[in-house]
Amino acid sequence: MQDLPIIDLRRIEANIIRPIYEEMVNELGEETARRILGRAIRRNAVEQGRSLADGSDGRTGIAQFARLLERWKAGDALRIDVLEQDDERFDFNVVRCRYAEMYREMGLGEIGRLLSCNRDGALCEGYDPRLELTRTQTIMEGATHCNFRYRLRREAPD
Repeated sequence: MQDLPIIDLRRIEANIIRPIYEEMVNELGEETARRILGRAIRRNAVEQGRSLADGSDGRTGIAQFARLLERWKAGDALRIDVLEQDDERFDFNVVRCRYAEMYREMGLGEIGRLLSCNRDGALCEGYDPRLELTRTQTIMEGATHCNFRYRLRREAPD
């Protein structure tokens, strides 16, 4: 599964998650189901970040992180405009997000943020605790673009 483009992996996951989520909504209500799903996906993203860091031979800086983005972009899944990249920052805008398109086509647009966007900051925590994401808007939530702003702090937060 390591070679599978992330968008294909997310489609498989969404097909498995859909009936489970629908049952949770029926049993627990939408708010609780979303909260549980969000926590589970976030926890999984932290673990995925740790796994990526483990495969990086201890080098988890911005340049290495930026190279990882290629797997998320595979299959024209994301179109991005890089605004700035150096040793301490990586700023880009996503101008087309096929993840958002896919979730809407699958009828999962209302939870697409939980299934995908929710992972981005959590992945950083597992990958390198010094790496921080700021994002104020996403295509998934109706914006014209997603504004990713990564910063590498000198020290990890306590």
